[in-house]
Amino acid sequence: MSSISSAATSSVTPPRITVADLTMAYGSFVIQKDLSFTIAPAEIFVVMGGSGSGKSTLLNHMVGLLAPSRGDVLYDGQSFWRAPDDERDRLRRRLGVAYQAGALWSSMTLAENVALPLETFTELRPKQISEIVSLKLALVGLAGFEGFYPSEISGGMLKRAGVARAMALDPDILFFDEPSAGLDPITSRRLDDLILDLRASLRATMVVVTHELPSIFAIADRAVFLDAETRTMIALGDPKKLRDESPEPKVRAFLTRGEQGAEGATR
Repeated sequence: MSSISSAATSSVTPPRITVADLTMAYGSFVIQKDLSFTIAPAEIFVVMGGSGSGKSTLLNHMVGLLAPSRGDVLYDGQSFWRAPDDERDRLRRRLGVAYQAGALWSSMTLAENVALPLETFTELRPKQISEIVSLKLALVGLAGFEGFYPSEISGGMLKRAGVARAMALDPDILFFDEPSAGLDPITSRRLDDLILDLRASLRATMVVVTHELPSIFAIADRAVFLDAETRTMIALGDPKKLRDESPEPKVRAFLTRGEQGAEGATR
């Protein structure tokens, strides 16, 4: 792997997530190779890169939707891909995923969407489920919208409802796939604030796939840059430091977009 700039992640606290020598491929076509990094507990970690670099594909490998061609993903030191099926299912329940388009069932109300994982994977009584659903929707600023259908709310509210459903089973790790995609700048910033607030209140570890610079600089503790040309990671660290100090020109170009003055505004 070429010149990786990294904020040191070795500390007394073991990593919550370890991506170990991961290669992602469709048949003989390699998407990304030799991916190795760790994510600390309660860290907000961003996966960034240009279109077609494999950002969402990496997320799908980390949450168990796609199996790697080589390598592994470990949670608190435990292998995900080498675990037996029942243990893998247990590990999956520690993960919450908020997809790009919300992925809500259009025929269900927001409350019914959030309740679905609880009804499927727990033996809670309906009253208990209803109380949890109301709490999760309140956490994302949607108290009072339990009876609304996805078609009746805005794009930003859809994203937040997707986050509420991702939190239904109280996961300690949350994944977000392009959370700001298609949102106006003000709504996008509110979603960034929500991610920061949830980390502060829940102390959850968060992995965010995005190419949106304002979001990257607002929320990321560290970020990894996936390069479509070399098909591997070429930078790892604090995105502000990578913007200013990375030896990789394409990383600096991505993080500045050639906009004079943008750097100062995000420092």
